[in-house]
Amino acid sequence: MFRHRASEKLDLKTIIDWFLLAFLAGNVNAGGYLACHRFVSHVTGFATLAGVDAATGSWGDAFGILSVPLFFLLGVVVSAYHVERRVSEGKAPAYGRVMSFVTLCLFLAGLGGVLGWWSDFGQTVELSRDYFFLALLCMASGLQNAALTSSSGSTLRTTHLTGTTTDLGIGLMRWAAHKVGSAGREEEFRANSLRMATIAAFMCGSGVGAVLFIKYHYWGFSLPILIALYATLTAANVIPSDVPRLHRRH
Repeated sequence: MFRHRASEKLDLKTIIDWFLLAFLAGNVNAGGYLACHRFVSHVTGFATLAGVDAATGSWGDAFGILSVPLFFLLGVVVSAYHVERRVSEGKAPAYGRVMSFVTLCLFLAGLGGVLGWWSDFGQTVELSRDYFFLALLCMASGLQNAALTSSSGSTLRTTHLTGTTTDLGIGLMRWAAHKVGSAGREEEFRANSLRMATIAAFMCGSGVGAVLFIKYHYWGFSLPILIALYATLTAANVIPSDVPRLHRRH
């Protein structure tokens, strides 16, 4: 799960694990949207909403909604602290610890909804009640995205599709530029196949999540929590000898 790059030959388990993380991200994004009509891994969207609120004179809402993505950034910083900083010190990256934080954020988001800490499921966002719900989901997204970005040498992202789609477009042209049968063409084919499958896994996670959240509301977070817990246990098995190989291109 946290040992390979998109351009490398991957074993089936690693491919499935990566797709599970993309599935998880799509699931969580669907949950955030259906709960209070916000895409929690879409930082651009929060900035747009802040601009709209400011234009209509709702400065309190503008600053409030603009501060939510800072938790995405916080998640990235926490992940980098436990991955990049440790690698720079010659230590094994603590991917398991990062994913345990993701699990905790999702658990608190779901628990808060069940206990009535947030607004009723499906209602328009009320920052006074839903601020920390959005913050928890944004932080979970930042944690996961940074961990996968670090471990894959910035070739794979799972919590949003803009970067992956951009990489796919560039990769397709690189694939076309290589000679038929060349090693570079084969490498680009593997990377592009994984990118397309990642997009499909995210969409699948969104679809399955939508069904669960519509029926079970905040209880729908049970599935992403279980996937995040599995990822935590799997990530904890990354061994120190993998460190130089994982980050040799950083």
